[in-house]
Amino acid sequence: MSRFFTTGSDSESESSLSGEELVTKPVGGNYGKQPLLLSEDEEDTKRVVRSAKDKRFEELTNLIRTIRNAMKIRDVTKCLEEFELLGKAYGKAKSIVDKEGVPRFYIRILADLEDYLNELWEDKEGKKKMNKNNAKALSTLRQKIRKYNRDFESQITNYKQNPEQSADEDAEKNEEDSEGSSDEDEDEDGVSAAAFLKKKSEAPSGESRKFLKKVEDENEDSEDSEDDEEWDTSITSSESDSEEEEGKQTVLASKFLKKAPTTEEDKKAAEKKREDKAKKKHDRKSKRLDEEEEDNEGGEWERVRGGVPLVKEKPKMFAKGTEITHAVVIKKLNEILQARGKKGTDRATQIELLQLLVQIAVENNLGEGVIVKIKFNIIASLYDYNPNLATYMKPEMWQKCLDCINELMDILFANPNIFVGENILEESENLQNFDQPLRVRGCILTLVERMDEEFTKIMQNTDPHSQEYVEHLKDEAQVCAIIERVQRYLEEKGTTEEICRVYLRRILHTYYKFDYKAHQRQLTPPEGSSKSEQDQAENEGEDSAVLMERLCKYIYAKDRTDRIRTCAILCHIYHHALHSRWYQARDLMLMSHLQDNIQHADPPVQILYNRTMVQLGICAFRQGLTKDAHNALLDIQSSGRAKELLGQGLLLRSLQERNQEQEKVERRRQVPFHLHINLELLECVYLVSAMLLEIPYMAAHESDARRRMISKQFHHQLRVGERQPLLGPPESMREHVVAASKAMKMGDWKTCHSFIINEKMNGKVWDLFPEADKVRTMLVRKIQEESLRTYLFTYSSVYDSISMETLSDMFELDLPTVHSIISKMIINEELMASLDQPTQTVVMHRTEPTAQQNLALQLAEKLGSLVENNERVFDHKQGTYGGYFRDQKDGYRKNEGYMRRGGYRQQQSQTAY
Repeated sequence: MSRFFTTGSDSESESSLSGEELVTKPVGGNYGKQPLLLSEDEEDTKRVVRSAKDKRFEELTNLIRTIRNAMKIRDVTKCLEEFELLGKAYGKAKSIVDKEGVPRFYIRILADLEDYLNELWEDKEGKKKMNKNNAKALSTLRQKIRKYNRDFESQITNYKQNPEQSADEDAEKNEEDSEGSSDEDEDEDGVSAAAFLKKKSEAPSGESRKFLKKVEDENEDSEDSEDDEEWDTSITSSESDSEEEEGKQTVLASKFLKKAPTTEEDKKAAEKKREDKAKKKHDRKSKRLDEEEEDNEGGEWERVRGGVPLVKEKPKMFAKGTEITHAVVIKKLNEILQARGKKGTDRATQIELLQLLVQIAVENNLGEGVIVKIKFNIIASLYDYNPNLATYMKPEMWQKCLDCINELMDILFANPNIFVGENILEESENLQNFDQPLRVRGCILTLVERMDEEFTKIMQNTDPHSQEYVEHLKDEAQVCAIIERVQRYLEEKGTTEEICRVYLRRILHTYYKFDYKAHQRQLTPPEGSSKSEQDQAENEGEDSAVLMERLCKYIYAKDRTDRIRTCAILCHIYHHALHSRWYQARDLMLMSHLQDNIQHADPPVQILYNRTMVQLGICAFRQGLTKDAHNALLDIQSSGRAKELLGQGLLLRSLQERNQEQEKVERRRQVPFHLHINLELLECVYLVSAMLLEIPYMAAHESDARRRMISKQFHHQLRVGERQPLLGPPESMREHVVAASKAMKMGDWKTCHSFIINEKMNGKVWDLFPEADKVRTMLVRKIQEESLRTYLFTYSSVYDSISMETLSDMFELDLPTVHSIISKMIINEELMASLDQPTQTVVMHRTEPTAQQNLALQLAEKLGSLVENNERVFDHKQGTYGGYFRDQKDGYRKNEGYMRRGGYRQQQSQTAY
């Protein structure tokens, strides 16, 4: 009915619908203000009557649909945003929910979302792969959903206990999804918003059924008599309009309302319908599985990463009946290599095709030249299997690479007429003319250098405290054997530059290893064995010292690049120092002048230089040269970054100063664990050397206010020990050295010896040396000598004379040693005394001031400097400085007219006289 004829009764009936979109006009006139009168047909098509309940539930279902879509693609950030909107929408619908009850689809999304978030939280690998925003959103949303679900705990529990109530809805949803059609009014759970227009019940009540039937009958009557109906019908317009509006809403609701079966026949029909749906679903599933099995016969499915995959067919090797010749094989090789590095190329398949091509070449007797060329490309493909330089090769690929290089070397040694090199162009290759030498483009040395780098990466990325590291370290024997084979090959056919490069590789795998066999032969020569046994023992292997000497001297003479020669010199020095050849190592370091320009070298060479200097210092310490040891270790230890400078790890404070890319570069420069130098041993050697130098110096210059510090780090450790309120027995290595230093300062060498050499220190430090007993003996001797010097410096003012025999017994040194130490101290003017030879006594000259005299001298010196500073300040305030005006006051005053107050008074007094 047109709105033009709306009366007061219409307004009353329409006001009962709280959610009408079009608000009725008030009663009484003003019709002329309407700009346009709509016909009845236009009004029926455009006018939509929806309740507030429909609107609120539709808003909830749309948000739930968005959340479920985000759950499918693991977009937790989107889930968090939509969940917050869902909570606001639920708050707006609170008045309707209080009347109608919480809808089941809302409880279902809360339960499903909580389970989904718990699964994501427990998936540790998945969490690592999440981006930063998703991971943050996951933590936030998980806390919010747990807190929010506490208000719906009972409903969620009931839902989880009785999930079969929505089984029919799920079945309908799956049916519609499989057919490819979906209703816009339904959410992803198959639950329509209109299904919740009425409260859920087992079946509609009797009155409601009658009402529905009555409405349908009236609707049919109205449709039949729509054209013949007159406006002056006996039924009032108000009643007909209100019934019509209610009837439309109820019919709309009845379309989406799920009717419960009332009779036995209806129940059977519903059950049969359910069985038919389940059967259709089962048939479709079985059909899908059959199709997948058929597809899988050709090969397994693989997960493709990195965007849309490029569909590339696996290239066929050769068509049936094709004659296999050199040209055909080389053409096929180029086809395979053209796909190298392209997006979507399967690297494993490429390696398999190259290996299959080798088999075809062998079966058709195409010659060793073609096989060598394909082998070069197989090894290069194995290196390219990991596109990222930071990642290391998998064990199976690494083993395959070693085997392939060995096979290639076997072919090259078995066929001397094959020449390989980088300088050979592809146009000038000779692969099939066997009358001439075969020429193949490729560099075996480059492959071996890359193999060595891959071995280093494997060792860098393996846990050094695991058995896996030991297993990988066993492969070094194979790596060294391959390098040695390449060395023999290049010594025959390689250039001078290539020989220097392969010699350096051999040196880098030799310089850090202690030669126990040569050391044992040096200590105990086999006197009782026959000459043939000695020859056999010598022929077992060349001494590492002789090998290093031969390889390094060749590089010194032939190499044209500074880097290879520098690395060879440093490795040679390191090897000398490792085997306690101190003087050869020292002379080589001094003659090379590397310390002058090492700061211009690249970081790996600088790390090698630092390692060499550290090993040189440890060697000097083993020889008893504490001053040389201290000087060699001073730069590394005083920096406080010994771990980083030696390439054995990164400090936490330095990590904050670098970005992620610089950190990756630094980690690639780290040396493997089996090349590490023990940092605790290094620090102990440095502190003990500093103790043996610093304590006698402190005792000799105790009264000197301007004495210098030999080692700042040692003084820092002493201050730390003095600041401790309660001194217990030493535990760490540093505490042992500090306690020994205090004992030595008092001249108590036995206590000092017990702190430096004991079971704990032996296990931590001294037993790690190759000749531990020899080092401990040297250390005891040094402690005795320096304690004697400290004792004489400290207590010389107490004695008038002291017998050398008494000193010999006190410090358990022989008399000539005591005589030698005291004589050096007298000659160097460190001790003001003289030796009385007949009585073997040391006579003190008493020229040294006493403690009180020293304090008085210091006070006098400080007072003198104070007076001098005071005069300078006073002169500066008066306008003069340093007496300049006093010397030239007359001329200056006459010319400038400047008068100092003191001078002005003086002139006045002169005039008064």
